[in-house]
Amino acid sequence: MLRHNLKIPHISTGDMLRAHIAAGDEIGEQSRGLLRSGKLVSDELVNELVRARISEPDCRSGIILDGYPRTVNQAGVLLDMMQQNGFRPAVIHLMVDYEKIVARLTGRRQCPVCGTLYSLTTHPPKVEGVCDLDGATLVPRDDDRESVIRERLDQYDMQTRPLLNYFRQAGVPVIKIDGAAASPENIMRHISDSLASLGLIDPSVYPREAPASEAGVTR
Repeated sequence: MLRHNLKIPHISTGDMLRAHIAAGDEIGEQSRGLLRSGKLVSDELVNELVRARISEPDCRSGIILDGYPRTVNQAGVLLDMMQQNGFRPAVIHLMVDYEKIVARLTGRRQCPVCGTLYSLTTHPPKVEGVCDLDGATLVPRDDDRESVIRERLDQYDMQTRPLLNYFRQAGVPVIKIDGAAASPENIMRHISDSLASLGLIDPSVYPREAPASEAGVTR
């Protein structure tokens, strides 16, 4: 929804790594075992993937980063990249109870052809087990197994929570939003309104409504 409203690219480091794994290249081979076990890929590798991606022309008006940064080291590199590219960053902190996260992720299914994600409870396919777009059989992702999810949550507590204090101390706005109690549409509007109130986006350029099919950093 934010990608649709703000008209800026959504950059997911997880998606980029999975694309390399699917391609079977050197980066993919390095990442495959780490992702399957819930471990984090090295800061150096992820930093370079992000640096290359945000240098592309479609990122000139702003970007939405998803899954990055995950460590204080990555955060420091990111702030340098933001300054070099003329971006004004903001952090969106979506707060959700861990047990709800486990329940949601173990209920996800993905199309192996087009990559579309479904939720068995909140966004199921029209035909059980089949992608609405291309008819492919949906599969669970390797990193959506409960043991892997809980390992990722442990990693979050140890490495990612400190980022909130890091960004606050660096003067970056941190917008805290309940990610469980409201609808996706209301969460999207809350984020957009908060970014507008900080002067990071023009409230006149984004609509109040957005399609329910489609998280910000803006220039």
